[in-house]
Amino acid sequence: MKRSATPTTTPESLSTYIQARFDDFSRSQKDVAQYIVDHLDEVAFQTAEELARRASTSSSTVVRFSQALGFEGYPELQQSAREEYRRRHATAPVISGPGPVAPLFSLDQNEFETMLAADHVNVEDTARKVSRREVEAAVEAIATTPRLLVAGTDQMAFFASYLRHLLMLLDLRAEIVASPSQEALGRLSRIDDETLVVGLSAGRPHPLVVRAMKLARHRKAKTIAITDATLSEVAKLAQIRLYYSSNSPAYVRSHTALLSMVQALAYGVYARDADGYADRIKAFKLK
Repeated sequence: MKRSATPTTTPESLSTYIQARFDDFSRSQKDVAQYIVDHLDEVAFQTAEELARRASTSSSTVVRFSQALGFEGYPELQQSAREEYRRRHATAPVISGPGPVAPLFSLDQNEFETMLAADHVNVEDTARKVSRREVEAAVEAIATTPRLLVAGTDQMAFFASYLRHLLMLLDLRAEIVASPSQEALGRLSRIDDETLVVGLSAGRPHPLVVRAMKLARHRKAKTIAITDATLSEVAKLAQIRLYYSSNSPAYVRSHTALLSMVQALAYGVYARDADGYADRIKAFKLK
C-alpha cells in the first residue's frame, strides 16, 4: 500500500511540521530537516541530489526522510515546500530597499528561467565553498610569477584567453596552450621552476591540460587548477585548487561560476595595487 501524498495530519506549514517532529529523526535525517527549515526557498527548486549535497548526506536519506514525514517520496515533500514558499511570498510586498521582496524566480519556470536559476545557484554554491586561503594563494602566485602559462582546451580555451586578456590590461603577460599545435608544445617545453601553470578543466580534463600539469610538477613549477570536479586529475596534480559549480539542466555545463571566478581572480590581482594598475590600464587603452 502506497503512502499518502501528504502527511496524514496536514501541518500549518512544512517547516513547523518538521520542527515538531525533529526529535524523532535519525542523526542524518536531522541534517536534512535542519537544512530544509533554514533554506526552504532553495528546497523549493532543488532536486533530491542537490539537497543531499547541500545537507552533506545521500539522496537515499532525503527520500527516506520524505517518507518518514508521510510523503510518498521527495517530489511530494518538495511540492509542500513550494506551497509554503508561495504562501510566504504571496503576502510579501514588492518594495525597494530593505525588507521582503518578490521571489527572484517563479516556481512555474520556463526553460529560460530554469537555466538562469541554475546559474544563480552555481554562483552562490561556488561562493559558499571557495577557500579564501586558496584564493589568496592563487592571487599572490599570479601577481608575482615571472612567467604565466594558462592551459585550457575546447570550451576552456575561451576562459584561458579571457584570463590572459584581463591580465594583459594589468600589463601582466601570459601565454596560452589551447591545442596540440607545434607552437603550443613549444610553450610547454619552456616550463621551468619560475613558471606558473594554470590548468582549466570541466568534467574529464583534456589530455593536453593533464600533460601540462604533469610537466609542471616534474619541473617544479607552481600550479593552479580551476576545475568543477574535486576528483579531477588536474586538481590532483595542482598545488592550489579552486573549485566551481557547473550544474545545469541544459545539454552543456554551466560556466557562469567559472566566468565569475576568472574575473574575481583578476580583480584580486588588481586590488593589490589599484592605483598602479589603473595607470597601466589607461596606458594600455591608449596603445
